[in-house]
Amino acid sequence: MSDISEPSAQEERANGLRTIRRVAPYLWPADNPRLKTHVIASMAALILSKVIAVITPVFYKGAVDGLSGEAALDPAWMLALGAIGLTVAYGMARLLTVGFQQLRDALFARVGQRALRRLALETFQHIHALSLRYHITRKTGGLSRIIERGVKGVEFLLRFLLFNIVPLILELALVAIILAVVFDIWYMVVLLITIALYVGFTFKVTEWRVKIRREMNRQDTDANQKAIDSLLNFETVKYFGAEGREASRYDAAMRGYESAALKTAYSLAFLNFGQSLIITTSLVIVMVMAAFGVQNGTLTVGDFVMVNAYMIQITLPLNFLGSVYREIRQALVDMGEMFTLLGQPAEVTDAPNAPPLAIKGGEVHLDNVEFGYDETRPILRGVSAHVPPGNTLAIVGPSGSGKSTIGRLLFRFYDVNAGALVIDGQDIREITQESLHKSIGVVPQDTVLFNDTIRYNIAYGNPDAPFEEVEEAARAARIHDFILSLPDGYDTTVGERGLKLSGGEKQRVGIARTLLKDPPILLLDEATSALDSQTEADIQDSLRRLGDGRTVITIAHRLSTIAHADEIIVLEKGQVIERGTHEALLSADGHYAAMWHRQSAEEAV
Repeated sequence: MSDISEPSAQEERANGLRTIRRVAPYLWPADNPRLKTHVIASMAALILSKVIAVITPVFYKGAVDGLSGEAALDPAWMLALGAIGLTVAYGMARLLTVGFQQLRDALFARVGQRALRRLALETFQHIHALSLRYHITRKTGGLSRIIERGVKGVEFLLRFLLFNIVPLILELALVAIILAVVFDIWYMVVLLITIALYVGFTFKVTEWRVKIRREMNRQDTDANQKAIDSLLNFETVKYFGAEGREASRYDAAMRGYESAALKTAYSLAFLNFGQSLIITTSLVIVMVMAAFGVQNGTLTVGDFVMVNAYMIQITLPLNFLGSVYREIRQALVDMGEMFTLLGQPAEVTDAPNAPPLAIKGGEVHLDNVEFGYDETRPILRGVSAHVPPGNTLAIVGPSGSGKSTIGRLLFRFYDVNAGALVIDGQDIREITQESLHKSIGVVPQDTVLFNDTIRYNIAYGNPDAPFEEVEEAARAARIHDFILSLPDGYDTTVGERGLKLSGGEKQRVGIARTLLKDPPILLLDEATSALDSQTEADIQDSLRRLGDGRTVITIAHRLSTIAHADEIIVLEKGQVIERGTHEALLSADGHYAAMWHRQSAEEAV
């Protein structure tokens, strides 16, 4: 059961108004006069189409009166046109109504599509600006559904709020005025009562249905999360023979969705019947009033037909109002979720007027750094280290000691709780993240690739690099020959997350990508952990050459890969317990020496 309480009707209305205000700038783009012109022109076409639509039944009435011999009661202009002329005019009016509606849609299309593009880009950029902590705690499947439904909701609202609700109000007002002026005030009274009953009934039932739809959303999101999570862990599912278990989890989520969907279908049937009852009753009442008028001689047969035409004319948009209102309410809910996402503050942000990082030599200094992902569970406890320009610092220690956390802090995925991380005398919290990220090259323990070609994945390190440099990076990473052995060479698609490549091949593509980036500071987080001994030796040579003249921070488990480091620090429970060169630490015969001897014994077996 969800621990989040359902919002009240008042809160829902307030959220809906906030969402509409949030969308309004996209309808009237302040920085684009051309799009404003499109909005004005489309609204003009909208008004013209409705005015013509309301006049159309008048031509129909005149034609009927002319054919039935009652035209003497009609105005002179109707007599001048005659039954044939009025019939042609009726057809032309219907054609113009449709023509202006299509013109309206065509003029507004650019506004709507530009709004969707801007909003989608804004959402995409904002998601990338959110912290790693947020992305770790959120499920990708649920996040993608929120964005997908939100953007679709905006598209729907832009089109139907302007082109259905506003025109409907205009049309109902014009019809009410015509009924009151041409016929009798009681016709307008019946129409207004009908509208009030219809709208009240529709809104009340729809409020109930929105709660059911929200439950459908929850079940849909849950099922989608389980499906994506299972597919992303395809190999793990196979390892444990858990296909049946995964299918059961997915089916349980879909069972909840099925139940909510059935409630939605039943409530829709009730809503449609109630709407039909109200409309049909009012139609019969108005037609009976008109029939009495014809019998009394105060109305013509054409008047009877015109009243019927007007009631039918407003019945269609009123019937549509039910579905439009439901969709608008749902769109507001979906958009509210997306705008809540857009309102999620970024945990790590640039300081106001932050300058770019000015690299002088690549000196890195950790000054008494303290950090914890959770306030109650500190990870780093006063860690200090100094890496002179062009030197290599290796960080070793058992799992959970905080090694990889230092790398994340250096890249500023998180901000330190206390102390400072300084590059060339500049606190990384005081410079732009973009310049920081450009200055650091990272080869992580688990390289994740885009579902694209090998060429694309290597060139990701420097999209502007010519293909010759891409090949050179691949050679340095000892993967060029393997790529050429593939049928499609550098145009080979690697699959989602690089699934078509082995762990070592993925790692070498990641190394080539970082080599191509050519950064002044390198962060190697278990960079060769997935490679065999021979390949690891080749890559280590490449990485050492790459590290010449650059600052390198290596996070390693296998000590043989960092024996050449200028300084090695040993972490345990978030504290530095030893530091020095490889030889000095072996001579000290402490934790590092014990780790070295243990690994040497394991490799000798």
